[in-house]
Amino acid sequence: MPLHDLQHYAYRGARAMVILHDQELRKCLVTWRAAKAAGIPLPKTDDPDYQSKEHLLHHILRAARGYLSWMCEMLGLPDPGLPTAPEPAVVEREAEAYLEQLLTAWREPLAGVAEPRFDETYKSRWGVDYCIDAMLEHAVMHPLRHRFQLEELLES
Repeated sequence: MPLHDLQHYAYRGARAMVILHDQELRKCLVTWRAAKAAGIPLPKTDDPDYQSKEHLLHHILRAARGYLSWMCEMLGLPDPGLPTAPEPAVVEREAEAYLEQLLTAWREPLAGVAEPRFDETYKSRWGVDYCIDAMLEHAVMHPLRHRFQLEELLES
């Protein structure tokens, strides 16, 4: 189902975030591929997600899966049943296929959820309180932030 066909959402704000998430993850992968091809180094840090560009991509895909599974769990919806993100050793080769599976899974679970449920607050897996609406915004911003960082590294 193309994204523009997602007209059946009970809450249009969720529909917008799902579409924006799709767009940002796709842009992020394109930018990641450009950074990989350019051979740019990542910033030096103790963060294990920055051990390599492959670790970073694994992190981005793993997070997108985690946001959806967390929202489904908190809302009492069925688990979307997504496999785990490809490990760093294979993520470059498997990223596009996994991304399509991931983004397809994102399209439906929240469609029937009424708007008031998006304001309910839950403890995130990293210990911060989030309402579902804020987690959707976080899910959109996560790949956008990594894309921004990679674009800055490409420009320098």
